[in-house]
Order: sequence, then structure tokens, then C-alpha cells
Amino acid sequence: MNKFTLSRKTIFWVGCILVSAGMAMQLPMYFHARNMGYRLVGMPMDSFMIMGMIGMVIGLVLTIMGLIPEKSAISADYNTLQVRALDDVPIRWPHIALLFVMALAMTLDVMKPTILSFVVPGAAIEYGLKSPINPHARIPVALLPLCGISGTIMGSFIWGWMSDRMGRRASILMAAVVFIATSACGAMPEFWMNCLMCLIMGFGVGGMLPILFTLMAECIPARHRGWLMVLIGGDIAGAYLITSSLASWLVPHYNWRILWLIGFPTGILLILLNHWIPESPRFLLLHGRVKEAEKIMKKFGAAITSSATEGPEMSANSVQSASSPTQFRDLFSTPFRGITSAVVLLAIGAGFVRFGFQLWIPSNLQELGFSQQRSFAILRNAALIGFPLNFLIAWMYGFWSSKRTIILLSALTAASMIGFLIAGNHIVQHPLILYVLLILPIWGVSAIMSVLSAYAAEIYPTAIRSRGSGLISGMSQIAGVFIIALVVLAVAPPSITATALIAALPLLLAVITITLMGIETRKRSLEDITAEELQPAYQQSGNS
Repeated sequence: MNKFTLSRKTIFWVGCILVSAGMAMQLPMYFHARNMGYRLVGMPMDSFMIMGMIGMVIGLVLTIMGLIPEKSAISADYNTLQVRALDDVPIRWPHIALLFVMALAMTLDVMKPTILSFVVPGAAIEYGLKSPINPHARIPVALLPLCGISGTIMGSFIWGWMSDRMGRRASILMAAVVFIATSACGAMPEFWMNCLMCLIMGFGVGGMLPILFTLMAECIPARHRGWLMVLIGGDIAGAYLITSSLASWLVPHYNWRILWLIGFPTGILLILLNHWIPESPRFLLLHGRVKEAEKIMKKFGAAITSSATEGPEMSANSVQSASSPTQFRDLFSTPFRGITSAVVLLAIGAGFVRFGFQLWIPSNLQELGFSQQRSFAILRNAALIGFPLNFLIAWMYGFWSSKRTIILLSALTAASMIGFLIAGNHIVQHPLILYVLLILPIWGVSAIMSVLSAYAAEIYPTAIRSRGSGLISGMSQIAGVFIIALVVLAVAPPSITATALIAALPLLLAVITITLMGIETRKRSLEDITAEELQPAYQQSGNS
């Protein structure tokens, strides 16, 4: 590299600064509208805001350029190297730092789509959109979450592919930069601008969650992997608790737009913590980047070992090279077809709860007579009551059974949906029953997504692990697009009973399929989990 060439690190930081500065240039309009209750509808974008938008686009391009890894020399014997030593070390400070940053990243990631539930009522009022509160308007407010969830579908698949190509760390940092840029949702004066920014926001959000679980699965020792991933994944429920609390405290004073704007400082915080986000040694070794893998494993107190033998103890890389699973279609081919079908069905069922029942419950409670602040408080309390159960679920997944934990959670959440279906709108007359039934769809579906995301990161080999995790995330979002599209088309009104019925059916079917096709992952090495499935492909390759 000559002295006039900028390093990738420099290009990345220049891009981050441009994105942050461009986002800051969107804020004056919001603050100037404080005397109007922070309502921006109908206000034109000035040249200052437009320049900021251009700066954010340029900054995003530069960050991508800065995160593309440089080509490095590949060791000739990397296929005989293995990382089983990662599963034998005790938890060290680098593990703790990683888990802390992953918990923060997961909270911020889940907060983005969760915010949709709480901005929809306010956006409907400000823009005069069709909603349960205003059923006679022409343009449905459901277009806003539809754009956001559609973006997450694209993000889940594209970022899963990118993570398996560019790396886990690069993908996480890129998503964090997108978080900063899309905070501009809170300063967009027109509804179509909000929809466009929500689409881009969803694109960033959809990619981060499966990558976070993939990175943790590949770095945490096997005996601690399950319960720690689910415990960190409990931040999915924590994110709902935080979001509902922020909505209850801030929206009455600063309008619904403030919920988008808080993504600006939190996104910057995540970027500043990038030093504690390592690349996955398993990913590096798979791509022949041995020296980088050795450096990271040394921090974790482990070392790469060599294995020239073939059989039960052969390296994960040699098994994967034999079967060559490198495409999305491999997830639906032998030997993964059965388990993929089972987890996809569960993801769809959880998606119907999250984006059908959970997304519309704030509006539905207001339609049934609760005030906006009261409905937000009810949901916050339900999330708060259920949150301590995350510790029990983490223990069950890590020390009892990963498979049976998934089945039990799915069955209980389906039961709560059936309870709402039976009670209907009369549920408001029974506050205690309302709280009991709300705990599972508010907290329980988050727990399902937590254990399902951890499970998906365990059952696929390194070469397609992010793709598998992205597939599960994407399928849950597809369920959301389906239910929201029905609302946009007014085919099915978003009532409590309608959303409960749509969610209960796939959950019950998922319980059956996981029971028949699920596999146990508790305390097992990632290589042990996948080697049994890949072994026939390896043997066939050796005999040909």
C-alpha cells in the first residue's frame, strides 16, 4: 500500500462521521416545531436537511468500502485445523465484554421494529391515516409497519449472506451505522418519507439479530453457550419493556417522533464499543485466515489445534469442505431439510404473534377504551411481570433441554392466543385475566424468538450458519408482512380475536413439527451437532 492510499479503517471512520453529521442536520426542524407539539406534517425540507441526507448516503457507501475485508494469504493446511479448544476454556473477560456488547446491540436492534407498535397511533393522528381509531381515512397507517417489516425480510437474507462472506463483525458494524442513519425517521415531515426511511431501517434491523446469535454461538464455550445466548436473547423482551416505558414517559411530552430519534445516540454508542466485538475464529479459519483466528483465540484463552485424522474427531472445516454447503438452497437440502422445515414453521407462528397480535395491541386497547398512556403502561407492566422468567428459560434451555424448552414455550403462547380468542373484547372487563394473558404474547413470543434464534445458530455448520439464522429471522418477518398486508387491504381487521386466531394455528402446528423433527443441542459442540448430519456427505465424497 502506498502512502497516498487511505486504510480501510480510515475510510470506515470517515463514513461514520458523515452519517452522524448528516443525521444531526435533520434535528433542527424537529426542535423548531416544539411549540406545535413537535408536529412536522406539511413542513418542507430545507436545504440543510437535504445536504444532510446526501451526506448520510455518501457516508453509508464509505462505511461499506471500509468494512470489506482485505484478501489475506491462505494457509495450505487450514482444512486440518480446528477450534474445538474454544469449547474447553472457561469464561474470561473477553467473553464477558463480548456478551455485554451483544446484549446492548440486541436491545437496540429489537427496539427498532418494536417502536413501530408505539408510533403507529401517533402517526395515524398526525397524518390523518386510516386506523382502528380513524377507520374512515383513505390511506392506511399500516403502510408504515409494512414498509419496516418488508425491509427486515430483505435484511435477514442479504445480511445473512453478507455475514457468511464478509464476516460477522463487519456486518454488525454496518447495521449499527444504518441504525444511526435511519433515526431520521423522526424528522421526516411527510408520511411517504417515513415509509421510505422505515424500509431502510428494517433492512438494517433484519440483518443484525441473526448475526449476533451467530457470533455468540461461535465464540462462547459449549457448556455455557445455550443458557448465555438465551439470557442475552432475553433482551428481546427487555427491549419491549424499555420501548414501552420510553413510550409511556416521552411520547406525551415529545410526540411519537422522539422514539425514532433516540436511535441516533444509541447507534453511535454501539459503534464506539466496536473494540469489544471480535471476528468469529470459526469464520476466519473457514476462510483460511489462520493468523487472525489465532490472535482472537489467544484473547479467549484458547489455541488452534491440528487434526489430520478423519472420523468422529475430524475438523469441522474438512467436513464442510466435503459437503460444500454454501448456498441458501442447502438449508432445504439433505441433511437439513427436516430441521429447517420445523424451525421455519415456528418462526412463522412467532411472527404472527409478534407482528399480528403484538403490533396492533396498543391500538386495539385504545379502541376498547383505554387512553394512549394507559395502554402503553399496561403493556409495559405485562413485559415487566414476564421479564424475570427469562432467567428460568435460559436455565431450561442450557441445562434441561433446548428442544423441550422450545416446545413448552410454543405451547404456552398458543394457549394464551386461544384465551384471547375465547374472551374477545370482553377481556377489558377482567383486568387480572388481561394481564395474565398478555404476559405470554408480550414476553413469551420474545422468549420464543430468543431460544429459536439461539437454536438456529447451533444447528447449521459455519459456512451457512448466518444464512440459516437469517432465514429464521426472515420467515418471522414474512409472517408480519402477510398480516400487515391483510390490514392494508382491509381483508382482516386487526382486532384482538382476529390476530389471536391467525397466530394460534401455526404455533400449534409448530409444536408438532419440533417434537418430531427437532434435535437436542444442549452442551454439545457446534462441530458435534453438525458432524452427525454432514458425515454421510463426507463419506460419499470420500468413496467417489
